[in-house]
Amino acid sequence: MKFLNSKPIFLVVSAPSGGGKTTVCNELLAANPDLQRAITCTTRAPRTGEVNGKDYYFLSQEEFRAKRDADEFIEWANVYGNFYGTLKSEIITRLEAGCDVIVSVDVQGVESISRKAKEDPVLGASLVSFFIALPSLESLHKRLQKRATDSEEVIRRRLDTARAEMETCVGFDYILLSGSIKEDYQLAQSILWAEKMKRSRVKPAELENFIASFR
Repeated sequence: MKFLNSKPIFLVVSAPSGGGKTTVCNELLAANPDLQRAITCTTRAPRTGEVNGKDYYFLSQEEFRAKRDADEFIEWANVYGNFYGTLKSEIITRLEAGCDVIVSVDVQGVESISRKAKEDPVLGASLVSFFIALPSLESLHKRLQKRATDSEEVIRRRLDTARAEMETCVGFDYILLSGSIKEDYQLAQSILWAEKMKRSRVKPAELENFIASFR
C-alpha cells in the first residue's frame, strides 16, 4: 500500500483481558514493515529465550522506581508484584525518526497516555487509539474458557474487570467490535490505513509537490 509521505502515527490498542489486543498487534506488525513495537520495561525476570532490548528492557525494582519518579514513563503498572512501563523516550525517538509505533496496554494505561499526549506536541499530534470491544460478556467468557489458562474464579474476576473496562470505550478514537481474528485484524488495518491517508497528516511539502506534479 502506497501513501503520500505522512507524519508518523502512535497507535495505542486496548481491550479487556482476553479481548485479543496482543494478537491484533502482532498481525499488524507482521503486515506493516514501517510499524514498530515500543519495547516495554519490566522488573520481572527474563524468560527462556527473551533478550534484553528486544523483548523487554529488564530493569531492577530500583531502576524502575527511579525512572517512574523522574516521570520517564508514558504509562506504567504494577502487575502481581512486577512493574511494567513504556518509556516516553521509546515512543518519541521512533516517531521523530519517522516510524509508526504501536503499543498494547490496558485501559488505565490509555488514560495515562492520553494525559501525557496533551502535554507533548509530538505525542499529541501522532496519537490514535482504538478499543477492541467484545459483543457481550458471554462471548468474552467463552474466549477465556477456550484459552484454558485461568481458573473459573480468575475468569469471573476478569469478567468483572471487563464490565467496568467496557464503559471506558467512549474515550477512544475508534471502537472495533470484535469478531474473528481475521476480522479484527482487517478492521485494525483499515484504521491504520485511514489514518495514514488523512490529509492533515500529509506533510505540507509533500502535498504541495504532489499537486504541482499535475500542473
